[in-house]
Amino acid sequence: MSPTMASVHQLAQQSRAHALGLLRGLQDPHAELLAMVWGPRFDREHALGLWAGFSRRDPVQALPVLPAMLVLADRFDALSAPVQHRLRRFILKHQSLQTAAV
Repeated sequence: MSPTMASVHQLAQQSRAHALGLLRGLQDPHAELLAMVWGPRFDREHALGLWAGFSRRDPVQALPVLPAMLVLADRFDALSAPVQHRLRRFILKHQSLQTAAV
């Protein structure tokens, strides 16, 4: 696996457990995820809004998500632009696979 893919894969693996709860029940979870990573910096304001909704639905499950989300935001910001782009493409590919499966 290339270093670029290793970075993307590691970030995806770390975020998967928390993303499931954070994005559960949303109409288009891929669009919400892309909104957080579309720019050169992680959109913390958007993420906090999603987290606030999650914490109202399930406060116990939401508690550990906030610190993990902020760590992932910092890790995303530290990625080079090509790696960030690769992560976005990875999300889009997953979205197309999910759409095709439905």
